[in-house]
Amino acid sequence: MDTSQHSLSTLFEQLGLPSDKTSIEQFIAHHGPILPETLLYQAPFWTDAQASFLENGLKDDSDWAVIIDELDVLLRQ
Repeated sequence: MDTSQHSLSTLFEQLGLPSDKTSIEQFIAHHGPILPETLLYQAPFWTDAQASFLENGLKDDSDWAVIIDELDVLLRQ
C-alpha cells in the first residue's frame, strides 16, 4: 500500500503531464476556469485514461482524492 503524501506534482506525474511548478501553473492557466457544472474528470482536455484516473480517484475516495480536489479548485478559479 502506498502511504506517501501526494502533491500536485505527483498527481501530474501520475497523469503523465509535466510536473514542475511552472508547467503546472501553465496548465492551470491554459485550461481554467472550467465551468461550474462540469465535473473535473469531464473536462474536455483530459485523455480517456486521465479522466478515468481522476473519476475513480474521487469516486473511490482514494488517497489521491484530496489532491484531485485541490486541482479541481485551482481549475475553477
